[in-house]
Amino acid sequence: MVQTSENCPSRKRSSSSRRSQVNGDKNSNMKVVVRVRPANNMEIAKQSSTSVRVMDERMLVFDPKDDSIDYLSSNRGSKQPHFLKRRARDLRFMFDRVFDHESSNRDVFEHTTKTIVEGVLGGYNCTVFAYGATGAGKTFTMLGDQSNPGVMFLTMMELYSRINACKDEKTSDVAVSYLEVYNETIRDLLMPGQPLAVREDPHRGVCVSGLTLHKPTSAEELLGMLEFGNNNRTQHPTDANAQSSRSHAVFQVFVRQKDRTAGLQANFTMGKMSLIDLAGSERAIVTSNRGARFREGANINKSLLALGNCINALADKENKTGHIPYRDSKLTRLLKDSLGGNCRTVMIAAVR
Repeated sequence: MVQTSENCPSRKRSSSSRRSQVNGDKNSNMKVVVRVRPANNMEIAKQSSTSVRVMDERMLVFDPKDDSIDYLSSNRGSKQPHFLKRRARDLRFMFDRVFDHESSNRDVFEHTTKTIVEGVLGGYNCTVFAYGATGAGKTFTMLGDQSNPGVMFLTMMELYSRINACKDEKTSDVAVSYLEVYNETIRDLLMPGQPLAVREDPHRGVCVSGLTLHKPTSAEELLGMLEFGNNNRTQHPTDANAQSSRSHAVFQVFVRQKDRTAGLQANFTMGKMSLIDLAGSERAIVTSNRGARFREGANINKSLLALGNCINALADKENKTGHIPYRDSKLTRLLKDSLGGNCRTVMIAAVR
């Protein structure tokens, strides 16, 4: 089923649901996890070393030192003594969760998005980002494939499962949309056509005019919808990735619920889940981009910087003005109601 309308942010209509507790991590509305992908064929052929090392489920070491090298000794067979080589920084960082190269998409889902699905059913807005360099595995984490479905598909299956479990008490209406932000232009990935305009209404918030809403009736239809939308994304090859996504893909789920015993004037809750596969952050020297690809990369980094500035401003306790630069990019304007406040946010950083 397809419905075309002004895609507006969800608003909580039930004050009782606002006060309800949400299962999961109650200490913080922000969670940051890291996923380290395995080496690809090119890296194996070049015998490239990884820049990170997983210590345990919480700790990651950046630029680890090689324990096999004795920096105080000298090897006559080498051109340069070991003590003249650059010392590794061996920086250690703690995260909410660290996934090594053996972790599956199911493992990532179980410890990230699954914990905030209840928040959407409670009327909260939730956001999940996949962030990382080009070729780090963001799209595989979010979309996956037929044999290993990604976070987007698994999230929808969990959502439908929970809705079905409470169908005797509540009526639910679920709709989804899929769009991309490419060079500050918004396109509908499920109904490709002309670029869409972003409008801001004082009562309804930020809306995407003409964006289609869909109601998948089965898991197969949903998976086909995600594959179709991903095939419509703007992709170009770079030296870092043969199929590099050059746009931010935003998959949004709108859930509207109310009690079955309620009357016509009863309050209802409406939550929104935003699942975002960000375009790869990159350096032009790594991807060897020129011309149009170089300008694309500049726009990608600019929008990622705008997103980072918004998150930093929201987390800055000394931000006395309270100004958040949402208008610096189309992506942050779309997510204005899904960042900060009582929103649940998960950042999945894909690294290699």
